[in-house]
Parts: sequence; structure tokens; C-alpha cells
Amino acid sequence: MTDHAAPKLEVLPVTGLPEFRPGDDLTGAIADAARWLRSGDVVVVTSKVVSKIEGRLISVPRDPEARDAARRKLIEDESVRVVARIGRTVITENRNGLVQAAAGVDASNVDSGEVALLPADPDASAFALRAGLRERLGVEVAVIITDTMGRAWRIGQTDAAIGSSGLRVLHSYAGAVDEHGNELAVTEVAVADELAAAADLVKGKLGGTPVAVVRGLSIEDDGSSAHDLVRPVDYDLFRLGTNEALEQGRKEAVLVRRSVRAFTGEPVEPEVIRRAVGAALTAPAPHHTRPVRFIWVRDQARRKALLEAMRDYWRADLERDGFTPEQVEKRLARGNLLFTAPELVLPFLVPEGAHTYPDDRRNACERTMFTVAGGAAVQGLLVSLAAEGLGSLWVGSTIFSADVVRERLGLDGNWHPLGAVAIGHPLDGPGGPRPPRELAEGLVEL
Repeated sequence: MTDHAAPKLEVLPVTGLPEFRPGDDLTGAIADAARWLRSGDVVVVTSKVVSKIEGRLISVPRDPEARDAARRKLIEDESVRVVARIGRTVITENRNGLVQAAAGVDASNVDSGEVALLPADPDASAFALRAGLRERLGVEVAVIITDTMGRAWRIGQTDAAIGSSGLRVLHSYAGAVDEHGNELAVTEVAVADELAAAADLVKGKLGGTPVAVVRGLSIEDDGSSAHDLVRPVDYDLFRLGTNEALEQGRKEAVLVRRSVRAFTGEPVEPEVIRRAVGAALTAPAPHHTRPVRFIWVRDQARRKALLEAMRDYWRADLERDGFTPEQVEKRLARGNLLFTAPELVLPFLVPEGAHTYPDDRRNACERTMFTVAGGAAVQGLLVSLAAEGLGSLWVGSTIFSADVVRERLGLDGNWHPLGAVAIGHPLDGPGGPRPPRELAEGLVEL
């Protein structure tokens, strides 16, 4: 396998080019200014001049505020989706699939009453320029059309290829072996982008040099184009900006929670449970109280003794109800997960600070109010665990054996069990968010 690098490269500016306007002959101007072109050269052209000669200049007001408003409207029109917003900066995917700031809409290096859009089809523009130079000068060159872009996790911008013709834009080293005998598995070099960046070192932004030539590289035309450099959305690790990812996370937080009935044997990081409980304890409660407690049963012997006592209590209830032995064992088996789950957390309602009234009606309302607060905390725990990538299963068994639970854990009668939560890593993975339920199932609008 050959290396993509060359022993030596030259980067040559093409000087003496005019200010371009719609309809101008870019090919002829380059041919006249660079009659020294050779076959195998790479002609690198700033997209702005291509936009100008292709009539991609849009008239806008000269007033700064009105001009900015018009530019932002053009960004919206040229975008198929917004990837991220940070302050006034907006990162979008444009009609060519390019993800960059402002959909490539640019107000630099144009008249103050104009804004430039990117070429409609940069690859086609590169192909046409390459064919024109072949016709004018009899040379077989590659052509790259560039635009300036930022990069994920890196400060500053660099030029990148948005159009290309006559060049192998990617060079893969998959399967190659380096000098130490290591096989290269995923290394794939974006040659067209490297050439674009190199050419910008002589083109610059202020000197009026929109074209440069890179000489010395084996261009190896394989029919690829700059479009082949665009990563498909499904494989893009940065398809969402930070703000958009946070927004999506907020929207899906409740929907990722589900009842998980099978866990892996992987241990759960204790700090994750502590974070989830801390989040759950922020649930609203009456009268500025804090009536919810979570007991994390970490001692396995104590857990087993508690669950066995609860099982005996449940068995006695089922036998009194007249269930057959087979039916009893089948029902008891539903609680097996509480024995085997990596972690077990028991929520309790301790209604300290509850108001007492002289009548049963308001006392019952007070109990309901605190019970709702306890349920909110339990749901908060389940959602927080799901957000941490953990699975959970809430079961109500402690509610039916409250006296046994209090006795085994040494709690007084003011501690009211709110079920049990089995916690672990889901056997089938965390899974994605579920769709919301149909509103007809539970929403009544009056």
C-alpha cells in the first residue's frame, strides 16, 4: 500500500487575478494567470469566487442591523436542520450536507450590500473548472473548492474541501502495517482537506489571492468527490450540539425509564446510586418538609433475611386467600429479582411535619398529599437511574409487609414503606426512549 504523503510539495499562489463578478470567466482568468500549470497539479480555489461568478450573491440592505437580519433569514433558507446554537453562532447542515457555521452564508470579501451563498453544487463546479483548464491549457489537473470551517473540539478555523474533481479525496490505511509491525485499523486521511488547508497558507483571507496550486502530490483520481468527505448523520458523534443534546436529554428523561426485569452481573458504581438518590430527594413535598428516606440495603445477609421474612409473610397471605401450593410458588417467584439484583433500595415516607386536623377528612387529605410527594421521589429515583444508564424495577411488596420491614430494619411506626427498587445494568442494554402514550388514554380536557 502506498503512502499518501509526497517527498516534497510546493504551494504556489496564483497572482494577478481580477475581482470577480457574476458571469465572469473564472476558468479563463486562471488559465491566463497560471500558464505554468502542469498535469498532476492541484488547483485550489476559494469558494467565494465560485459563488460570485455563479451568481450566488444576494443583495441585502446596507444598514448593519437590516443586513444582519437578512443574512440570518438566508441562513434559515439554506439550512435543512440546525445542529447547534451558541449565542449568536448557529451551526447548521446545508443543502449539500455540509455542517458548518451559518450554512456557509458569508458577508466577508463582498460588497456591503451583498451576502454570498455557497456554490449550489461545489463538486460540479470543480468538475467544470477542471474540464475548462484541460481545454484551455491541455493539462490534467485536480480541482478543489474550499470553504473555511471550524472543527469539533478544536479552536480556530481551517480551510476544507467542499468541492473536488480529479483527486482521491480519502486515502485509507486499513490493513497496512507500520514500521513496527502494527496493523493500521481505522486510519483514513482526508487528503482533499489537507490540500485545502495547505493552500490557504498562501491564499490567506485579506490579500486578494483566491487561488493556489499544490504541486508534487500524486493525485490518483478515483472518481471520488468532496461529497464523499461528508460523514453520514447516523455515524456522526457530534450530530447534536451541546445545547441541542441537553434539550433532547430533557425531553427524553422520563421516556427512557422502563421496568427492567433482567440485569447483568456487572457491579453498580456506588456514586451513581448516590447521585440518583440525591436527585430524587429534590422532589416536591408539602409544607417545606423532607418526608422521603431511601434505605440502601448493601449488606447481602441482611437483604436476604429481610426478603425471606417478607416472602414468608406473603406466603401466609396467599395461603389464607385459598391459593394452591403451585399458585403460591408462582406468585412468590415474582419477587426473586429482589434477591438477585445487584443493588436494592427501599423508599420510605416519614411524614414529619404533617399537619393534624380535628376531622378525618382533612387528615386523610394530608396523608394523600404526603403519599403523592413520596411517589414523586420514587419516580425521580427511577428516572435518575435511567439517565445514568442503569435499569430499575419498582415493586410494591414492602407496602404489603410494612410491619415485617420495620421490624427487620429496626424502624419505628412512622416509617411507611413505598415499595422496593431493584437496580442494575440492564441485560439488554439501556435502550432508547419510549414514545409517549396516546393522550386518549389519560388526558381529559375541559
